[in-house]
This record gives sequence, structure tokens and C-alpha cells, in this order.
Amino acid sequence: MAAEHRVNGHTFDLKAASDVKVAERVAAHMQRRIDEDDWRPFSCRDDAVRAWSRLGGIRVEVMRALGLL
Repeated sequence: MAAEHRVNGHTFDLKAASDVKVAERVAAHMQRRIDEDDWRPFSCRDDAVRAWSRLGGIRVEVMRALGLL
């Protein structure tokens, strides 16, 4: 069953309703990193975003919604 989720005013489709919790967790995690400017173990924000982008999926959608991409 598909689901829809909103992060920071951006809506994106998820493959399963259970992915909503994952998207919420990822959004909270990334928002904390943005707020605290904490990109460890990466040396900077760009390195972190580059690495996370390779993972694809929900992370990329959340990063777009948060303005990281």
C-alpha cells in the first residue's frame, strides 16, 4: 500500500505506509544535523550530502525537501 508524506512543505510518495515512520526519522535526523551543523563523520556538509545521495531512496527525497539538494 502506497503512502504520501510531507516534509518541509514538500510532498512525496512512499512505496509503503510503513515508510512514513522511516521518512519522519530521517527528516528528524537530518534536521538535527542542519541545526547543530554536525556532519560527522564527514568533514563537511557537502561530503555528507554526497555520501547520503548515493544511498538513494527516502534519504534523497528528504534531503530535497530540506533544501540539501
